[in-house]
Parts: sequence; structure tokens; C-alpha cells
Amino acid sequence: MKEVDLLVIGGGPAGLIAAVTAKKKNHNKKITLVRTEKQGVIPCGIPYVFNRLQSVDQDILPDKSLVDNGVEILIEEIVNINPEQKLAKTRSGEEIIFEQAILALGSKPVVPPIEGIEQANIWFANKNLDYLKEMKKAAQAAKRIVIVGGGYIGVEFAEEFSSFEDKKVTLVERLGNCLGTTMDRNFSDNLQEGLSKVGVEIKLDTEIEKISKKADNSMELFLKEEDSISADMVIIAVGARPNTKLIESTTIELIENGAIRVNEFMQTNFSDIYAIGDCAEKKCLISGKAIPALLASTACYEARIAGVNVFKTDEFIKNIGTLASFSTMINDIAYAVTGLTENSILNYGLKEEDFKVTDAKITVGEFEVACHHPAALPETSPIKVKLLFRKSDKVLVGAQLMGPEEVGEMINLLALGIQKKVTAFDLARMQVATHPLLTPAPTVYPLIIAAQKVLEE
Repeated sequence: MKEVDLLVIGGGPAGLIAAVTAKKKNHNKKITLVRTEKQGVIPCGIPYVFNRLQSVDQDILPDKSLVDNGVEILIEEIVNINPEQKLAKTRSGEEIIFEQAILALGSKPVVPPIEGIEQANIWFANKNLDYLKEMKKAAQAAKRIVIVGGGYIGVEFAEEFSSFEDKKVTLVERLGNCLGTTMDRNFSDNLQEGLSKVGVEIKLDTEIEKISKKADNSMELFLKEEDSISADMVIIAVGARPNTKLIESTTIELIENGAIRVNEFMQTNFSDIYAIGDCAEKKCLISGKAIPALLASTACYEARIAGVNVFKTDEFIKNIGTLASFSTMINDIAYAVTGLTENSILNYGLKEEDFKVTDAKITVGEFEVACHHPAALPETSPIKVKLLFRKSDKVLVGAQLMGPEEVGEMINLLALGIQKKVTAFDLARMQVATHPLLTPAPTVYPLIIAAQKVLEE
């Protein structure tokens, strides 16, 4: 029988950050992190182990912060948890009594109902080191790779494989746009153009009905449109769902999509048991509605909240809601999104009451400018900015950017702006540092100009 002050179940980014945060604030507490893998991987780095990283081992999630802070790491599988008795059991039969627990169970890839999907050489974005090593071997041998799913994982896989001259890469998406639920059409169209430029064949409004193995061990993917695609390797990237099988037979509450119900402090219906990351419920910061936002950045945000709250030594920190901030890079162009998009407003069916104001209408400010000044400087490219404000009070509720690498940090500034309810007036009067080699010109700084366009309406 093992006794701990805090049991963290799950060793991904959320579990790691929660354990380290809790330990730093409570040095005398015994904290044990349990995970099934001897070595974890960095989830966001998975698409890049096939070319940009020389080996899968370069994508290992380091244990240094856990070890340096005195968090015990237990390589085991928790197969049962009793929230009433505060008791967890491992597959090897060990029992762990805990005072507090944090569930960081992560997510699992969605397996779509496609006939023949269980065959060999059909792969998923699994967060397992040995699995990824075998997947890389399969990718190196394949000449025709088909990626099913045009979300952020799918497009990143496609772009990574496109760098191999000897491979034909096809991306299949059932919707009319890649990343169609994540960004607005003019941004996703640009991203698709970037994929096409590097040789990726994109099939939109397309669904796979059946996968058959051929005599030479290659595969034929039969489409609902009475067509087919040949492949040596298939990667399924149609999303992920909360990994909550461990608690399905317990009295810990789940919501409709299978995620663990949590309150604003990341507590489950048991005040001493918290849930964070992909396995936990997400609510939009602006509307309060449940949203899918299975992102490592969101998971780490929640982990820091739970890590502070778990021992109840300070005033509780609240989760004010999820922004689902996201960024990627395709064909040397960065794309970044935070908060609402025009598409998400339509998809969520948001109404006036969801915006907590009397007017749910949105006003949009857009601007495009060179990232350096003058634009004739080397390595200068355009930055495109799209800002969404509530029409009634001009409060910022969403932003989309595309351009060079710096938009990846610019979106974080805007995410903080949404959290702090900045307005178009605030951004129009924003004081900025500029330099010819680093930023757009101060006369046409894109965040300022996009906000001014809204105020000029």
C-alpha cells in the first residue's frame, strides 16, 4: 500500500505542469505522477518526427523538471480508481491511497467507422514512442501516403511528408475546407494553396467508405463518390476524443462528449479530485458554451490552475474559459487563431445572450501590410490581420493572423487582449516598439490599423 498527498494520473504536458506547479508551492508534499509510458513524447512535435527531426527520440518530453522538483515518477497503468475511498489500483496490483488527485488522462485518436480500418499500415497520431518509431519506418518505405482529415494535425502531416520528393501525398477532407471549423475561409483557402504548392493533392467534400488490401500489400481507398485512391500508407487524423475509460465505471461525472465535468477551479464533482487537459470539459471564454479544444497550450493553462488550487493553500484561481488559441506553419507561412471566428459563430449557433450583451452582431477589421519597413528589405513578406469585435461595445472577441513566424507571438498578445476585454479603442491607441528589421512600420502597424477600420465605420 502506497500513500501520497497528490496522485497525478497522466504524464503528458498537462500532468507534468500540474505536478511541478503543485510541488513548487508545496515542497513538503509527497507527489507521485503515474504514466504508462517509460518516456513521453511532445504531442505537438509528432508531425515533425518524419523529416524535420532526425529521429523520434528528439521529440521526447523531458522528465528534468519532475526530477529536479522531487516529483516521483511511477511507470504503471492505473486500472481502477475509487473516488469515495481515494484509492487507485495499478495493473500490477499495487494500491495507492491519495489525499488529492489530478486526472490528466489525455485523449485518444478518433477511429472513424470505415470498413477495413483495422488493417496493417493504417496509422494514427498516437502519443507512444515505440509506435511512432514503427510509423516512421513505414513512412520511409511508402511511396503513396494518404492522410484522412484536414484539421491541424492532418495538414501538418501532409506538409511534412511533402518535403520528400519520392512520395505522393494526398489529403482527404470530408468538409469543404481544410481547417474549416478552425479559421475563416480566406485564411483556410490560403493554407490550402500553400499545401498545393508543395505538391499535396487535396480532395475536399470527400469521404472514405472502405479500405481494401491489394495483392501487393498496398491499399485501395474507396470513396463514397464512387472513386478510389491507391496508397501504401494511410494516416487517420480526424480528431481526438477524451480518454476517460478509466472513470466510466466510477461516480465521477462526465458530460455528453465523454469529457470529465469540471467547475471553474478544475474540480470534478469530488472536490479533492481535479481534471485537466484533453480529458476535461472545455467552455468558451466568450459564450460559455462547451467547445472542443484539445490543445497542449490549453492543457498547460488548466494544469497551472489545478496545480495551484489542489492543496487549497492560497485563494483559488479560476479558469475564466477557453480561447482555443492555435497556430501552425504551412509552406513557410504561419497561421494563428484565438477566440471566435465568423465560422465558429455560425457553427456554435451563438445568440445575443451568449455574448452577454444586448447585441450579438460582430464587426470586423482587416488589414494587410509588409512585416518589415521599408518593404524592399530582404526576407519581407505580408502579414494579414483579421480582428473580430462585438459591435455594441467594440470589445475584442477573436483574431486571425497569417504571415511570417512573428504572428505566432502576435496572436498571444491578442489572446491576452481578449482575456482582458480590450476594445478597438484600446488597440487603436496601442503603444508599440517598431524596427525596420523586426516589425511593420509604426505608421501602418496592423493591429492598430485593423482596429481603426472598425472605429471608422
